[in-house]
Amino acid sequence: MVPKNFVVDVHTHMYPPSYIKILETRSTIPIVRSFPHSSERRLILLESEVESLEKALKDPSTRPPGRPLSSQYTSLDQKIRFMDVHKIDISVISLANPWLDFLDADDAGAIGASVNEEFSNMCRQHHGRLFFFGTLPLTAPLETILASIKQLRDLKYCRGIILGTSGLGKGLDDPALLPILEAVAAAQFTIFLHPHYGLPNEVWGPRAEEYGHVLPLALGFPMETTIAVARMYLAGVFDKVPELRMLLAHSGGTLPFLAGRIESCILHDGLLSGKGKGAKSRRTIWDVLREQVYLDAVIYSEVGLKAATEASGGDRLMFGTDHPFFPPLVTGEEGLWESVSLNADAVAKTNEAGVGSAAATMGMNAIRVLNLVEQA
Repeated sequence: MVPKNFVVDVHTHMYPPSYIKILETRSTIPIVRSFPHSSERRLILLESEVESLEKALKDPSTRPPGRPLSSQYTSLDQKIRFMDVHKIDISVISLANPWLDFLDADDAGAIGASVNEEFSNMCRQHHGRLFFFGTLPLTAPLETILASIKQLRDLKYCRGIILGTSGLGKGLDDPALLPILEAVAAAQFTIFLHPHYGLPNEVWGPRAEEYGHVLPLALGFPMETTIAVARMYLAGVFDKVPELRMLLAHSGGTLPFLAGRIESCILHDGLLSGKGKGAKSRRTIWDVLREQVYLDAVIYSEVGLKAATEASGGDRLMFGTDHPFFPPLVTGEEGLWESVSLNADAVAKTNEAGVGSAAATMGMNAIRVLNLVEQA
C-alpha cells in the first residue's frame, strides 16, 4: 500500500553526458558553448537566443545567452540529492527539449536507442525511485520510430514518451504522425507533451533582448502547447486515436483558460458540427480535456492551478518541478528551490479552497495513471 503523502515529480529533466557531447560538437542551436570571458559552459536552446549568441561570439564584453550548464543537468547523484532535499519519493525523468529533433535521419535511431538505454540504466540504479519517459527519433524513417516504441515497451522503467510540438516537422495535426500516435497508444504509453519552439521571434518586438527569457518561456511556451493541442483537436486526432492519453506540460499552457473561447470560435465558424444522417455528436474540447488529457501542476500559482483543476478534473493533475530549470535565487543549487515550493504551495492552497485533492495531485494520481505501484 502506497502512503497518501507520497510525492511524485512527473516533470523533471536530465541531459545524459553523451547527449551533451553531441551538443558540444554542433555549430548551430541547440549547442553547448564556452565563451572566452567566462569559465562556465552554457546551454543554448532557443531561437530567440541566436542573435545574442552571434554577438557574444564576436564581442567578448557581450553577456552570453543560454543557461549555465551546472551538474544539475547531467548528474544522477544530483537528481537524487534534489529529490531527497525536497522529499520527493518518485521522479519520472525525461530528456529535456529539443530531444532528438535536430538529428540527421541516419543518426537518430541509434542515438535515440542509446539515450533511452541510459535513462533505463539510471532508473535501474535507483529501483523504485526513478521511472522515465522515453524519447523517439522523429527525424528517422517511420519503421525506425516504430521500432523505438517497441524497444521502449521492453524497458522495465519506461512509462511513456516525451514529445515536442513539432512532431515529424509539421505539427501534431500532421496525418503522417497518426501511425506513431496509434503505436504509442497501443503500447499503453502516456505522451508527455512539452514545448520548445515557442512563437516567432518577431512577436516579441525590437526590445526582446532586454527582457531575458521572460517572453519566450512565460508566454511562448504555454501558447505553443495551446496551439498544438487545439490543432490536434480540430484535425480530429483525439477521435481517430481514442486510446491516446496525453500529459500536458505547464498545466496545459492556456488551454484551461481559453477552451471556452476555442469552443465559441468552432461553433461560429460552423466547424466540426457533425451534420448528416447517423453523424455522431461532437465531443467538445472540454470533453477531451476530461477524457484524454492530464495536466501537470507546473503553473506556480493558485489561480492557474484552480483553472487547470476545474478544466481537467482533480483526478487528472500531477505535481512537477521542472528541475533543473529555474534554479534557486538565494539558497544555491544544493538548497531549496523556489520553483518547487511555488508549485507545492499552489497545490496546498487549491486544496484548502476545496478544489481538488492535494494528496492526489502531489502523488496518487501519477501512481495510478502511470502505474508506478508495482515498482515503488
